Amino acid sequence: MTKTATIQTRIEPGLKAKVEAILDKLGLSPSDAIALYYSQIALNKGLPFEVKIPNKATRKAMQDVRQRRNLTRAKDTDEMMQQLGIKLK
Repeated sequence: MTKTATIQTRIEPGLKAKVEAILDKLGLSPSDAIALYYSQIALNKGLPFEVKIPNKATRKAMQDVRQRRNLTRAKDTDEMMQQLGIKLK
């Protein structure tokens, strides 16, 4: 099968660099990755992962993070886990 279709898109440069570094370690070009993604969409008859519309509480939490409101801070992972009520040991 001859590959002749073209896709153009704009993406944030930092994200592009991060993703291309990962793809390089996997031995994939960006074109290979996009073709793989498209193949998975075709096979799954939809996105190959679950996408949900966030509920009201999640949307509020996302907005709070963007605006740096109502954040809980921890000095390290142990303190964070303690605040979350998770025991590691």
